[in-house]
Amino acid sequence: MTRAPAFAIETYGCQMNEADSELMAGVLLGNGYERAAGLGDADVIIVNTCAVRERAERRALGRVGELKRHKRPGAVLGVVGCMAQRLGERLLQRAPHVDFVAGPDGLRHLPTLIRAAAEGDRGVATAFDPAEHYVGIVPARSPGAQAWVTVQRGCDYRCTFCVVPMTRGPERSRKLGDVVREVEAAASGGTTEVTLLGQTVSSYHDGERDFSDLLRAVGEVEGIRRIRFVSPHPGDFSDRLVDAMAEVEAVCEHVHLPAQSGSSAVLRRMLRGYSRELYLDVVSRLRSRVAGLAVTTDLMVGFPGETDSDFAATMSLVEAAGFDDAFTFRYSPREGTAAARLPDQVPGEVAAERLSVLIEAVRRTARARNAALVGSVAEVLVEREARHGGLLQARTRDHRTVLLEGPASWIGTYRAVRLSGTTGATFTGAAPSPALEGVGA
Repeated sequence: MTRAPAFAIETYGCQMNEADSELMAGVLLGNGYERAAGLGDADVIIVNTCAVRERAERRALGRVGELKRHKRPGAVLGVVGCMAQRLGERLLQRAPHVDFVAGPDGLRHLPTLIRAAAEGDRGVATAFDPAEHYVGIVPARSPGAQAWVTVQRGCDYRCTFCVVPMTRGPERSRKLGDVVREVEAAASGGTTEVTLLGQTVSSYHDGERDFSDLLRAVGEVEGIRRIRFVSPHPGDFSDRLVDAMAEVEAVCEHVHLPAQSGSSAVLRRMLRGYSRELYLDVVSRLRSRVAGLAVTTDLMVGFPGETDSDFAATMSLVEAAGFDDAFTFRYSPREGTAAARLPDQVPGEVAAERLSVLIEAVRRTARARNAALVGSVAEVLVEREARHGGLLQARTRDHRTVLLEGPASWIGTYRAVRLSGTTGATFTGAAPSPALEGVGA
């Protein structure tokens, strides 16, 4: 009996890439492939890549190089995703052991690319398809309580530092009904928490209905207990959206709202489309309507032309906005972006020092906000076994990580725990007692 060809997928980057890997697995499983037990058993190895920062590309390229030793005779190695889209044919020239390249809109072509590669034809599928929403493809998700659901692809913003418009194409939104049907299917399989994904998800609009309508529709799906979304754009927070976040019970009390900088002058050079004042107004409106809201963000240092005064404005934004956490990073010039051509590039050692100072400020603010929660009771979804200590890792509605003792059978269930301590970033939770079991499995 002939064995079905087996595939293995490695994923790097954001949640959108994770969701795309689930789509790829769905495409391949639907075409007669099976999952490989390990890289050494794979007939097809696929690396799903990120290009948002230079470091992400270096990591992916390094891994592609390492995979040469796992690629057995006759096997096919493909590189897909944002880095593949950005480099295209150049990637095949740079890495002779890579057999095909596909961008985020080329996932339907995987079976054709794989067959051609097996015959010696190294193919490239990097054309943008503004109609591609992968309708009819069922994502191959791992069983569990959580699911990512892509509602929007591409981006129409033109931030001067960002390669996403070049790697994912123009913005387009799925039909609301298609999204709801996917959520319903996930819920029927045991999903209770969905994360809605888009490059600027708050600008979702399917031609008739906007993101506030989508939140309300998903909130009505039976079995869905929590709704999250990433990443919104500060310029898209209408009162309708704020109202939906406040009124839809399933929407979690957390928003990841990228700021990038606290300086209006830097934001103008970034072409972010909002000022410091508008950003803080959005945070204020959200906090006034959504009780207990946690706000996390992205902050960049070392953008071209950033002065000491600009950096001080970013530092003061941390306190003014009261961030609960932040992803912090140094500006990374990306080929083809307008910012890479700007004058007054900030010296690396200056950017590194600013990043160190910013990280400490974020940690200090987060520690203070988390310390104030110790002793309170929170609902958590137990997500998985923690990496160390024989504990379970769980998450609150406002996106705080909690480590607690308990059996593996708790994974995928909801528990009420008392937050018994914090390291500043992570909480410890007391095992549920009879008095706390109002939140059940």
